[in-house]
Order: sequence, then C-alpha cells, then structure tokens
Amino acid sequence: MTRFVLVHGACHGSWCWTDVEAALRRRGHETEAIDLPCRGDDHTPAREATLAGFAERVARAMERPSVLVGHSFAGFPITSAAALVPDRIRQLIYVAAYVPAPGRSLRDMRKAWPDQPLRGSYVMAEDSAAFTFRTELARPLFYHDCAPEIAADAVARLCPEPVSPQETPIPETDAAVALPRRYILCTEDRAIPPAFQAAMVQDWPETAVVRLATSHSPFLSRPDDLAELLCREL
Repeated sequence: MTRFVLVHGACHGSWCWTDVEAALRRRGHETEAIDLPCRGDDHTPAREATLAGFAERVARAMERPSVLVGHSFAGFPITSAAALVPDRIRQLIYVAAYVPAPGRSLRDMRKAWPDQPLRGSYVMAEDSAAFTFRTELARPLFYHDCAPEIAADAVARLCPEPVSPQETPIPETDAAVALPRRYILCTEDRAIPPAFQAAMVQDWPETAVVRLATSHSPFLSRPDDLAELLCREL
C-alpha cells in the first residue's frame, strides 16, 4: 500500500480529487487530498497568503513517506515542500503542472511563454490580492471533456485564489530535482498548452513523462485512468 497526498491547483480545492481518491483506494492505496490556505476550513485572508505558507501546509500533510501529487499551480508548493521534508517524499508527480524554474515565479514563467490561453480569463479582486476565473470561460478552458453536470459542478465550486504565491519565485529547486519525479502531460489541455508542459520537462528522462489525452482536469474527466498512471512505477 502506498500513501498519496494530492494537492489542487488555483481556484480549486480538495474536492477536485474525490473520484481519483476513490480509484486509488479501490487499488488498495491510502489518500489524503488537502486544501491549501484560503479555502475550505482555512480562512487566511488572501492578502496574507504566501508560497511559504502553502508549502508548509503541504509539508504538514507529509506525516509519513508518501507520493506527493500536484496539479497545475500546485507544482510550486509541492516543489517548495520538497526542501522541507525531502525524506518523506517517495516521489513527486506533476499533473499538467508548472515545474518551477529556479529564481522565477509562476507569473514569470507564464509571461515568458508566447501562447497563454489564461490571459484575460480571470477577474482581480478590488484590493488585487486575489483573482477568480470568469465562469463563462472556465468550462472551455478547464473542463471541455467532462460530462456537463460534472463541469457545471466544478465551475460552481471555484474560489478566489491569492495572487502573492503566484508572484513568488523559488530560489532553488535542488531538493525536488534530487527526488524521483514524474510528469503527466495532458495533451488536450486548453489552459496550460501541451507544448509549454513539454518544454518544462524537456530535460527529464523520456520514461519520466507520460501523456494522457485529456483536458486540464483529468481528475474529473478520466479519474480512473489518472489513478492508474499515478500507480505506475511505485
């Protein structure tokens, strides 16, 4: 049995992993999907959110050796957490996720890539401390291959996301690089272009990158297939 800790991306919460958790448990594994600060039972104000705080939340969930999985923006906090609890991470798995480049924030990385479908897809809060995705754009960007009722439920659950963690670079990523890592590249992703995903892992061994023909949200559209990929090479 393997323990999986699952970390959601921007504007999402632990709820998005429900079907994957069920699929992993059917395979005999243990799971914990966590909420990052500023959602769920955590009422941290967006203006007080930090990438360090997000990483500490992930590290607390790593109470014993586990596979650490991050989707989308969560590539940043799981990479940061690797420096805090490297001995408790059996493997890092990035699912259609940003792979931090040393010294560059997520915002820096996104601006540097010429094709950015997320541009114009969000609305800033009045104090500029958080953003939310435009509901009319969320479904085609994130859930285009999901059943209509699943996509509608996901859109209704989206929450504001703090800006500061996305503007914070990780000085160095040596701890994460030293760990076993895998990447699940979503080939029909309309949020993070597949070519951008491929560029972020271009120096990784070919065997560390697997492709899944889904949108940005395989945990909703193909949870069983995603669970099967997560279980490979344990």
